[in-house]
Amino acid sequence: MSSVRLEESSVFSQLGLLNHQQVVFCNDEETGLKAIIAIHNTVLGPALGGTRMWDYATEAEALNDVLRLSQAMTYKAAITGLNLGGGKAVIIGDSRKDKNEVMMRRFGRFIQNLNGAFITTQDVGTSPKDMEYIRMETKYVTGIPEVMGGNGDLSPVTAKGVFMGIKACVKEMFGTDSLAGRTVAVQGTGHVGENLVSLLRAENAKVYVSDINEERLIKVARQYGAEAVNNSRLFDIDFDIYAPCALGSTVNSETIAKMKCAIIAGSANNQLADEKADGQLLLEKGILYAPDYLINAGGLINCYSELEGYSRKRTMQLAENIYEATREVLKKSKEEEIPTYLAANKIAEKRIADIRKIKSSN
Repeated sequence: MSSVRLEESSVFSQLGLLNHQQVVFCNDEETGLKAIIAIHNTVLGPALGGTRMWDYATEAEALNDVLRLSQAMTYKAAITGLNLGGGKAVIIGDSRKDKNEVMMRRFGRFIQNLNGAFITTQDVGTSPKDMEYIRMETKYVTGIPEVMGGNGDLSPVTAKGVFMGIKACVKEMFGTDSLAGRTVAVQGTGHVGENLVSLLRAENAKVYVSDINEERLIKVARQYGAEAVNNSRLFDIDFDIYAPCALGSTVNSETIAKMKCAIIAGSANNQLADEKADGQLLLEKGILYAPDYLINAGGLINCYSELEGYSRKRTMQLAENIYEATREVLKKSKEEEIPTYLAANKIAEKRIADIRKIKSSN
């Protein structure tokens, strides 16, 4: 097991661009583990972020992903009012074929060697069972199964936060946060997407669903009374709200040109392909965008609750606070005539700066 740590003075210019504190490359030939842990900022507390396992085309692509995602975790914790910093980990490989107990436990050893600076949880390509394996090697992990004292599946809390974010946007756009009769397109019917569809249908919203997994798409559509739509046809349909709940970058110059919706609010990370350009395009087109790292913070809230020992009821209450946090971002965006992502960034950055003052005064 070997580890190479890259500090801020690293030759990798990306680290300096996003102000990362530390990046750790994890390599273990015996288990086939190739992973990157990125610690972006720890002013508010230890860096917490999920471990994503993905079959990246190149190592450079994996590095770029973990750097962006870890920065988003810093902002997510800050704007949600949690005492956590931002981090992320990626494991390079096919989670369906390459992942096993030994690999995950070896990865847990790398986390242990960081002495609490980084705490992980599940993400795309990992599960509560994987967190259980990691837990065998380190205590710096959340999202473990409920039978082991954890909060288990993150998706219901994540979906609840997205749901509250949608309601806040609907209130801003239409004057009421009722979803009855509203039309919503949910792209991605994984665990979070399915839970979101359930919440939307419970409020009598009309829901369109799309997914590259046709079998799951049909299952979710039938179970909740939603209408299945092919991915390629999604933007041909008129709907009020677009909720991307799969991978990122689905909001870009090409798709924005086709969009007829009033609101974009979903759980996917990094929804804007080009944050600055696409954020401005949405502002000019009058489409209300709920910053992804704000409304998908339910998973992080669930992990924080597990660390703090909060009840499930308290966890859901914290997720409901995303409603008011979203309203605050929308208000700032409107007052300053700036894209919503920029308004959210300003609020998050102010909290980090304020807490830094407290800590530096010791």
